[in-house]
Amino acid sequence: MNKNTVLGWATFIMIVVGLGLIFLGAFRYNEVAGWGFASVGIGFFAIAWVFNALKGRV
Repeated sequence: MNKNTVLGWATFIMIVVGLGLIFLGAFRYNEVAGWGFASVGIGFFAIAWVFNALKGRV
């Protein structure tokens, strides 16, 4: 596996975890904790976006 493949897998895993956190925040926790889970999930999306942008440049 080269660096681009590793970044691709990292992006995919970050998106899956981000979606899981957003779904936890939306459906499992209906109080203030849900907002925290959802915001951390959006943060995972931002990091996955950076990983995707780094493919081919590292």
